[in-house]
Amino acid sequence: MHIKSQKDFFSGLMFIVIGVAFAWGATTYNVGQGARMGPGYFPLMLGVVLAVIGAIVLFTSLVVETEGGEKIGRWAWRPLLMIIAANLLFGILLAGLPSIKLPGMGLMAAIYGLVIVASMADGHFHIRSVLILATVLAIGSYLAFIVLLKLQIPVWPSFIVG
Repeated sequence: MHIKSQKDFFSGLMFIVIGVAFAWGATTYNVGQGARMGPGYFPLMLGVVLAVIGAIVLFTSLVVETEGGEKIGRWAWRPLLMIIAANLLFGILLAGLPSIKLPGMGLMAAIYGLVIVASMADGHFHIRSVLILATVLAIGSYLAFIVLLKLQIPVWPSFIVG
């Protein structure tokens, strides 16, 4: 068979691999039954559905003709590294690093750090719109996680609230 869309082929392959890994990992937990689901039921079903979607995408990449074969381009290193760095920064700002005695800065600082660093992934960085987005996300996260769900997440830096 001839690959007619490289993007779809590798996307489908990635979905299949991740889906199988999730389904396989879920079997180490008690799966249960449909009426009495165990902790492994949802990840197992999620993995199976993801693998099936991947198989469909992979099949269409071999069957459906695309213009130019949809070749895979170069890796976008800057966005990839900035998104990973933003997530790492979020975790460090939220919980701190006890090994080097860095205190947690709380949810608000973590969200601002996440949004600012992730916004640098794009070539068009506008501080005003980034700060507006960070403020909206911070308020929404506070309302969702602290007020509605009543999660015990530090909101402000530990050296401020004690």
